[in-house]
Amino acid sequence: MAGLSRQKQKLLTMKQYFEQKTDDEHSITGNRLIEILGQYGIKAERKTIYDDIKTLCDSGMDIEITKDGHSNAYYLGARTFQDEELFVLVDAIASCRFLTKKKSQELIAKIQGLTSEYKAKQLKRDVFVNNRSKAMNEAVYYNLNKVQEGIFEKKTISFQYYDYNFNKKKILRHDGEVYTVSPFVTVWEEDNYYLVCYCNKHEKICRYRIDRMTNVKVNEGDKRRELTPEEKTEVNNYQSVYSMYGGETEKVTLEFENGLLSTVIDRFGEKIICTQNSDHTFYINVEVQISPTFWGWLFKFGKRARVLAPENVVEQAKQTLDEIRKHYE
Repeated sequence: MAGLSRQKQKLLTMKQYFEQKTDDEHSITGNRLIEILGQYGIKAERKTIYDDIKTLCDSGMDIEITKDGHSNAYYLGARTFQDEELFVLVDAIASCRFLTKKKSQELIAKIQGLTSEYKAKQLKRDVFVNNRSKAMNEAVYYNLNKVQEGIFEKKTISFQYYDYNFNKKKILRHDGEVYTVSPFVTVWEEDNYYLVCYCNKHEKICRYRIDRMTNVKVNEGDKRRELTPEEKTEVNNYQSVYSMYGGETEKVTLEFENGLLSTVIDRFGEKIICTQNSDHTFYINVEVQISPTFWGWLFKFGKRARVLAPENVVEQAKQTLDEIRKHYE
């Protein structure tokens, strides 16, 4: 009976071998495959091996045929992810500030299982990202799952929120007060995840960093409060650039030196319309939320960028710069 059980495992064993041990640079002949199956106590013959390979192909596997000397050899060709796609995924996970180093390593190990063991070695690499620290709290990975569960099931969620003191200890806000909110969307911005929600206590749309939450729970039986049309617009605005730091939404005209064209497109996307303003400058019209983060982004270009309109935002720029100057007096 044991021998019969092993024979039933033949196709599964072959499938695993093709996935783990073969690629376009590492193929296997029919005779070598028979030897390997024999090591597992599985009997196979040349004719049945060819039939089994055909069965695997019929099931959706892309097993390619090549030559090894005078013999046919086989390897797994197309996979769910191309090598280049796996490299992108690994680099993104390795550099993601939201994930702890341990969680990044766990996810990368799982991604390595999506290709051959030979290609997997190339995926195990460190990505250096300047001035970026990894998250210290692995619970954020599970907080996100709870938040998404609340959004999907349209239920309220509750959590406590914390900051750090000078000793780098977590201090719960408002003496450990439990926040109850109606969750709607999560937004990834500036290497952080945010929840955009309706806060019962504040009776308005709020945003909270998911990595600063603790004791996140989905409140069973408590349906979330749905949004009014005006609130839906506000939630959409929270997904615009610089939105996570609040501020009034304004349509502004920004002028840049030509040398910043690529930077502007990187920030606002390829659909942004850039209009030549002079031989050396261009301008864009874009809707942003006026906030400290917006000013921080704009002012880092110094004299190479400025606000042209509307006048009230120009005045805000002058006032902000003046406040910064006075801070150094």
